[in-house]
Amino acid sequence: MARVNLEKIKKLGEQAGDVTQWIWVASAGVIALGMMFMSFSTLEPGQVAVRVNNLTGTATAVTQPGWVFQMPFGIHSLHVLDVSPQSFQMKGESSLDDLHVEKLTVRASDGANFHFEDTTLIFQIRGDEAVTVATDAGVEYSYRSWITPYARAILRDEFGRESTISVSDPSNYGAAATRAQARLNEFLEPHGITVTQMVTPRPKFNANYEHLIEERNRLRNELEVIRSNLERAETDRQRTLSEVDRDENKKIQERRAELESELATAVADFEKIRRAADTYLIEKRGEGEAKLAAASTQAEELAGKLDADYRSKRAQIEAFRSQPLERVMERLGQSLTGVTIRIEPWANDANPSRVVLEQ
Repeated sequence: MARVNLEKIKKLGEQAGDVTQWIWVASAGVIALGMMFMSFSTLEPGQVAVRVNNLTGTATAVTQPGWVFQMPFGIHSLHVLDVSPQSFQMKGESSLDDLHVEKLTVRASDGANFHFEDTTLIFQIRGDEAVTVATDAGVEYSYRSWITPYARAILRDEFGRESTISVSDPSNYGAAATRAQARLNEFLEPHGITVTQMVTPRPKFNANYEHLIEERNRLRNELEVIRSNLERAETDRQRTLSEVDRDENKKIQERRAELESELATAVADFEKIRRAADTYLIEKRGEGEAKLAAASTQAEELAGKLDADYRSKRAQIEAFRSQPLERVMERLGQSLTGVTIRIEPWANDANPSRVVLEQ
């Protein structure tokens, strides 16, 4: 009986040892799981983390969203920073917090004062400069303390360079806003902060000056309307001139085509007439040369005949000179050939002085 009890006690002891072992194992698992959860943090999109090694003093930036590991028991410190775009607004008569401060008042270069009802800066920290941001400003949202003094001072400086007349021109105060944003980034980027956009409304003046500005804007708008009308009139004029030029050019081209056709016809007719004239000239020249040759031959013949007649007449004249009475009687006899002459002498005169011819 005693042996049985000893065996039972021994078995119970062995079972108790096994339970204790399992309890230690479970406790170790719970502790490991707790340390695992304590060693990981979740990094959301739009956030960066600065992990500081408290043993070595080094810091690294974690820019990828997801799980971030950190050594427990104070070995690592993890600081999460917001890198999403944030708005810094200067509006109203008093400051509410780091991102909402009183409106911006500026003294112009000519001594007048003006203000902006609502000036907004869009800024954000650069994720790769998270360590610089935490080192210069501190953790969480301490970096916002850099915005207020720089923004107000630089905006006053840049807009203060303009006069009240020039700053009321949107193009001028737009240029001043661009210069101010560039200068802000020159001062803020070394601290890991960047101004991405600056929205400035039209500056406000006193009532009288505002009235003058409105009047100037109204006149400027009227001037723009007049310029627009002039441009439209010039466009209509150019279009009308183009249409007239097109129509006139069409007429000119048509008339030119007609004249060219008429010219071609006239040239063809001229060539035809010239060829006919050349043919007529050749024909007439041939006829003239033939007539000239015939006339020349006839003239030569006549010249010879006249020369012969001349020599004959000259011989007769010479004969008349040498024998005038005989030649006269010879000529008289030739002229009286076939004529019967009855002569009745009425005087016994051997040398009659008159002869009467009766037919």
